[in-house]
Amino acid sequence: MSRARADEEEYWHSSKFRAFTFDDEDDELSQLKESKRAVNSLRDIVDDDDDDLERVSWSGEPVGSISWSIKETASGSTSSLESRDSSLQKGSSSYAALPKQGSSYSLSSLFKGRSKLPSFQSLSDALADTGVKNYAPELRRPKAEYKDYSSDWSPKDTVRRMQRGKVCSLERFRSLQDKLVLLDEAVAGHDGNVITAVLIFLKRTLRREILFRELEVRQVALCHLIHFLRETGEQKFLLDLLRFLDRTEEVALSQYREHLNIQDVEKRREFLKGCIGLPFSAEDTAHIQDHYTLLERQIIIEANDRHLEMAGQSEIFRKYPRKASILNMPLVTTLFYSCFYHYREAEGTFSSPINLKKTFKIPDKQYVLTALAARAKLRAWDDVDALLTTKNWLGYTKKKAPIGFHRLVEILQRNNAPVQVLQEYVRLVEDVETRLNLATKYKCHDVVIETYRDLKDRIQLTAYKCKVERGSAEEEKINSILNN
Repeated sequence: MSRARADEEEYWHSSKFRAFTFDDEDDELSQLKESKRAVNSLRDIVDDDDDDLERVSWSGEPVGSISWSIKETASGSTSSLESRDSSLQKGSSSYAALPKQGSSYSLSSLFKGRSKLPSFQSLSDALADTGVKNYAPELRRPKAEYKDYSSDWSPKDTVRRMQRGKVCSLERFRSLQDKLVLLDEAVAGHDGNVITAVLIFLKRTLRREILFRELEVRQVALCHLIHFLRETGEQKFLLDLLRFLDRTEEVALSQYREHLNIQDVEKRREFLKGCIGLPFSAEDTAHIQDHYTLLERQIIIEANDRHLEMAGQSEIFRKYPRKASILNMPLVTTLFYSCFYHYREAEGTFSSPINLKKTFKIPDKQYVLTALAARAKLRAWDDVDALLTTKNWLGYTKKKAPIGFHRLVEILQRNNAPVQVLQEYVRLVEDVETRLNLATKYKCHDVVIETYRDLKDRIQLTAYKCKVERGSAEEEKINSILNN
């Protein structure tokens, strides 16, 4: 106990703060004891055993300092203070004294943040008192936080602080060598956010030629910068960088991407026309040419169809009004549109599906699948049949489905095809098990009966008889097969 008391005495006498004198006639020793009790009362509430921590107010000043006490007292007692007495000089320090009669504050009340008139027995009593003014809560933070952000951190320490989310100023790295070391440390840290932050700093403080030359031998940082420029849309800076690196195809591709920002259709068409001459590879050049040709076709089709729709001259537009414009749509969507609205047009017209197929070299499988979906949606079953019928050189016809008849049946069923249409194509499924599964699933009774008949499976045929309606044509057909 005596040892703890001795530690407290040593702490108090070694403090750099001096007590504030309110009364000229008060005994200095009594004020010292009163201040000591105020500090001890605060230490009972907040644990200050950690030497690395200190308590500060919202303004960043240590709680308990004279400046803090004066500010807190002045905010609450301005109206009650009428005058100030002359200051009393003691040694090298001077203290302003408040009038004795008008003041209801003591030094302990300054630390506690309340008047000394009310008397509370416990902390809970103090908190329960609604008349007591509530001051900002005390904050505790490490003393390291008080260090200046522009402290002499090494590049490695700076990167580590940035990885921990600390605020660091990079302006102190002024020489080219320091900046490059900082960049190398950021890359070695494998933190993309830190690398990007350092690159933004270098982009702002270095000439382009120097930055490009140094990034050329730092591929990781280079990739981060290219990605950053693309995300932020700094197209001119990106193109300058790619030209410096002699990446001609990437330069062309970056210029081509600019068409996405052009809303006007005519301007986009002219821009794409200019992109055809850019230094693309042969394959990419063909794609750019197709894109330009497709947009040119779409402009013509859109203008013609809008006129027909507004004039009401076409039955299909009256029955199935368009829900969206065809402009800037993909090739497959354009083909579906043409198969839906312009299926029977002559091959020489721009909107003809056959013309689109030949112009853009659409594979047979893709064409059949798209045309089948469009005609089935219109329930044009004759067109579906004609689409799948082929002739050989002898003139014989044959049903052929590039996508497979099992997939064809599923597409027709999704478009509510009648059972008669489904049965015709279920019969063409070569695999017996798949055929039986599809026929059973979609209730194609004739196909099931014929398949079991060909398999000469009387047991399955007898069992299936229970699944058809009594007295139906299917039941009579099963009985006829079983009797023979």
